[in-house]
Amino acid sequence: MNLNDISNKVNEWFDGSGPLADVVISSRIRLARNLAGYKFLSRCSAEEKAEILKQLKDALMAIDLGDEVSYMSISEAPKLSRSLLVERHLISRHHAFGKGPRGAVIARRELFTAMINEEDHLRLQVFRAGCQLRACAEQITRIDDALEARLAYAFSPRFGYLTACPTNLGTGIRVSVMLHLPALKMAEQIEKFFTAAKDMNLAVRGLFGEGTEAASDFYQLSNQATLGVSEQEIVSRFEKTIIPEIVEYENVARRHLLAGRLELLDDRISRALALLQNASLISSQEALFLLSHVRLGINMHNKMGASTPAIDRLCAITESSKDQGCAVPLSINTINRLFMLTLPAHLQLNYGKELDSTHRDALRAKIIRNALNPPTL
Repeated sequence: MNLNDISNKVNEWFDGSGPLADVVISSRIRLARNLAGYKFLSRCSAEEKAEILKQLKDALMAIDLGDEVSYMSISEAPKLSRSLLVERHLISRHHAFGKGPRGAVIARRELFTAMINEEDHLRLQVFRAGCQLRACAEQITRIDDALEARLAYAFSPRFGYLTACPTNLGTGIRVSVMLHLPALKMAEQIEKFFTAAKDMNLAVRGLFGEGTEAASDFYQLSNQATLGVSEQEIVSRFEKTIIPEIVEYENVARRHLLAGRLELLDDRISRALALLQNASLISSQEALFLLSHVRLGINMHNKMGASTPAIDRLCAITESSKDQGCAVPLSINTINRLFMLTLPAHLQLNYGKELDSTHRDALRAKIIRNALNPPTL
């Protein structure tokens, strides 16, 4: 896989489309599997890890994964390339910066990826835009079944699939959704989300998964229990109960802002827009924070017909962009694209060389200014 072919565009599952996409950025299902007859990775020698890698790579490349796929040796890839794959959620930080033979099989459309020798021997992942967990489950089940026809997985009649971490025992499944919850944060009601997650025995993580803090208003919500419950039950619970409840919390907060805190909403969007249109230096964290407010404004106009001076300016930018024939007029897709393409590794790969933090902040600011300042404005 040539990373330059993907570094200047957004993932298909991060393009702002899909059901409930104003709140649910994306859906992901991950399966953890280990090969029978081998120790867990923490006890394996480099030679044993290499054997596992070859066996799993050969099996993955031999089956129909539903798309053209490429293999990448993570252990041999440059640091910047590994960081880009982390930013695109195709591999984890643990996988990118671990030790020993490691590899990844990645689909051309980035809707599927397999991490070999991460924490477990194999981690399968399927992604979709918006709330599409059932589609994720159907695809990952087909892939898992095809692999299991070729491989012997470590399995116990009592404990299910055996995994390096006991919390993954049983089905080995992790169902997760990436959520954008700016109104709950702005209305100082985000604790309602954390409480609901805790009550439903769910884990809340940051934008880049385990061990990361929430970046701006983005959260990953996933199941914790995998033992004693089927994959179908977990997916159904997310689709029928968990996601609708969280989405309604966010929508109530958005309606609350429109009904009683319009000045606060307008001020946050106005300040974000002004900084993004004029700043000479913007850090990655600041860009996520400010773009989050712009994304909220666009969504509230599109979904709720919201109108404030700041939201009206966003609409004017959108219309001006269309009138000028801009390749990428201002939209949720534009904002999501800016989220991803201004992350550090993306910036540097697209620029063609490594940059220090000041030069990255300057380049990031320039890209955002160009996107939010159409020629007629």
